[in-house]
Amino acid sequence: MRTRSAPLRPTPLQWVRYALGGRLPRRLSPWVLADTTEPGWVRRHLTRAVVQLLPVLVLCLAVVPVPLVYRVSAAFGGLLMGLIFSLAFMVETTEHRVAKAGYPPGTAARLRAERSEREQRERRSPYRQDGAGSFD
Repeated sequence: MRTRSAPLRPTPLQWVRYALGGRLPRRLSPWVLADTTEPGWVRRHLTRAVVQLLPVLVLCLAVVPVPLVYRVSAAFGGLLMGLIFSLAFMVETTEHRVAKAGYPPGTAARLRAERSEREQRERRSPYRQDGAGSFD
């Protein structure tokens, strides 16, 4: 029996470059696909968005010559708006990442839809609803 091995992972520096929009080496393409389609992909997308916003937030907190309360509120507001914007374009952004990794456009959305359909079928399964011992 052959077990499915986990895809190669990027180094921390490669991941930061990837989070900022950079391309990963072709050998990491399966990891990109897994990163954008497997459970938790929304959380990972938001993490990448925070990494993208961090330089601006740090500059806002460290450089702007106003009282700290204004800097913190501006940084928080900027983070909130950035995350809302990121959520609005989440599907398009992940599709772009998958396309840069060498997959055809629409691959990530198709895989997520297939997984969702499979999970719905499993939830509606008689085994799941009535338990294994309820057959007559």
